Amino acid sequence: MKKSTLALVVMSVVASASVHAAEVYNKNGNKLDVYGKVKAQHYFSDSSSDGDNTYVRFGFKGETQINEELTGFGRWEAEFAGNKDESTSGQKTRLAFAGLKWAQFGSIDYGRNLGVLYDVAAWTDMFPEFGGDSLTRTDNFMTKRSTGLATYRNTDFFGMVDGLDLTLQYQGKNERDNELKSNGDGFGTSLSYDFGGSDFAISGAYAKSDRTDGQNGLSFGRGSNAEAWAAGAKYDANDLYVAAMYSVSENMTPVQTSDDDIFGFANKAEHFEAVVQYQFDFGLRPSLGYVLTKGKDIEGVGDEDLVNYIDVGVTYYFNKNMSAMVDYKINQIDSDNQLGINDDDVVAVGVTYQF
Repeated sequence: MKKSTLALVVMSVVASASVHAAEVYNKNGNKLDVYGKVKAQHYFSDSSSDGDNTYVRFGFKGETQINEELTGFGRWEAEFAGNKDESTSGQKTRLAFAGLKWAQFGSIDYGRNLGVLYDVAAWTDMFPEFGGDSLTRTDNFMTKRSTGLATYRNTDFFGMVDGLDLTLQYQGKNERDNELKSNGDGFGTSLSYDFGGSDFAISGAYAKSDRTDGQNGLSFGRGSNAEAWAAGAKYDANDLYVAAMYSVSENMTPVQTSDDDIFGFANKAEHFEAVVQYQFDFGLRPSLGYVLTKGKDIEGVGDEDLVNYIDVGVTYYFNKNMSAMVDYKINQIDSDNQLGINDDDVVAVGVTYQF
């Protein structure tokens, strides 16, 4: 049976968050696309996360053709909270970078961008609302979005190997009041291969950063360097999406007690994520996933789960612009864990308009 038009649209939307960006200008080698979404959602939980969690995201992607071989590009994306009073600022910049691309030689850019470890972790960060929070955290070295990133990307390995993509990344030092969001100078790399366009792909990444003096003075975590490696695999065909990721980090994963008075980094942590989704022709996309981070050798604690939950969700796509979702985070954290980590379940219900 042929796939319906809606199913094809939905699969393209899932594959890229901004695939349906609106082109607002395209003339004389200059192009500008805008994209965004409004996600109206509510969390139900006995924890502090209960309540309205509505937000708006908006961004643009632009490029200019400098000559036949050289293209300039830039991207900016921000998020605006919809659950705060009008006197409270709820705006934050998610992405802001610019760079140059030389034909088959690749691209280089600088600014606030995605860390190289997320090249692997992105494959499992596909839940309707939750997920993607074992290895990766915002402004946590090169695990997710962060600042001061210089990134080189090359696809198809200089045009010689179809499906072999290489990334090299450098991050400059960021010292902040919140030591959990700070980092020293660091370097990372990733490599992915889809075997020349097959439905199956594998990826790996490694990153190593200097730690700040302030980080070594925290309650947990010692060492001059923070480093991590990650490996992942995915299958995406016949309306089925399956992905898994495993990673090990040292002196990188944050550890924090429930009262926020004692915090630092796990000397070592093991991370695992998996997701299975199926896209029905009529727009329904059920999702089943699992996320685990186990902290190792934490001072005074030993081994303890930092993240551990099963995720069951479903998204219904009315069309390429409108969808509704329910996502149930079934917490597996022990109620008597030594760090006082929240063990409550959370249910998210929401409606999204995106363009």
